[in-house]
Amino acid sequence: MYLIIGLCPHMLDPTTDTGVTSYMDHSTHTVSLNPCFIALSKVNEVRGLLGALTEEMPSFLSDTTIYRFLLARNWSTEQAAKGLKETVKWRHEYRPEAISWEDIAEKEDEAKRIHVANCVDKNGRSVLILNMSIKSKVSLKDQIKHMVYLLEHLVMSSADEKDDYGVWIIDVRGWSIASTPFSTTRECLHIIQTYYPGLIAVAIIFDPPRIFESFWKITKSLLDANMRDKVEFLYASKPDSMKTMEELFDKDTLEASSFGGRSTSATFDINKYAERMRGADKMRGESRNANGCN
Repeated sequence: MYLIIGLCPHMLDPTTDTGVTSYMDHSTHTVSLNPCFIALSKVNEVRGLLGALTEEMPSFLSDTTIYRFLLARNWSTEQAAKGLKETVKWRHEYRPEAISWEDIAEKEDEAKRIHVANCVDKNGRSVLILNMSIKSKVSLKDQIKHMVYLLEHLVMSSADEKDDYGVWIIDVRGWSIASTPFSTTRECLHIIQTYYPGLIAVAIIFDPPRIFESFWKITKSLLDANMRDKVEFLYASKPDSMKTMEELFDKDTLEASSFGGRSTSATFDINKYAERMRGADKMRGESRNANGCN
């Protein structure tokens, strides 16, 4: 019998659907399982299915990670375990935790194209900004490396959160099909949904031009139901869209002229950004060493 401490109550909303439909009936004195116990039992069951893998990569296979995979796989312990096994294999081969800022090619251009914003939303969630109008100057391999590096940054920021931690703003203003090869989109979505499920809370597609519609129809087919439900289309010219942005963000923290922000100090500065990312790399390295990881 495993003992797990920390998932409940902070980790679990009592209304979460864990796939079990019967609970305590006080009138008949029926013995019951509360939602927290059910969630912990499912996490334990996944640990049992993983076997020795939990000892092989303990810092990654935390209760939080297992919980995220369970949520993303509709509480199927078999599917969650399968996904985790695939992810462990990928992490062994790709070693995402070892990627640092110094490994990123064409740093300034790539960081302008996609970066972690120096702000959080009103729920304290990290913000990933992708400017789709900027065409990458590096290979698909290097683009994927950069994306994975940023996802690892989000994982570190959300180490104590059960799921839905990152907000992904996809700026489509000025976009053209030539700026975003479909192969890049397909590979990025595969990595996010397969190896980092439950990390993205909401994906905002901001101000897409009409020509984006055909691209979206194809892209939508690559999304699982969980991710599709998190996508929102927002438009700078529509008051309801900007109201949604105001509900998500403090406008004083967003860059002026971008997404309805009014901060004059949030302008992207590559030198400050590089310093921030190197600091995050150092913290990740210290965390790996503390956990006995190479």
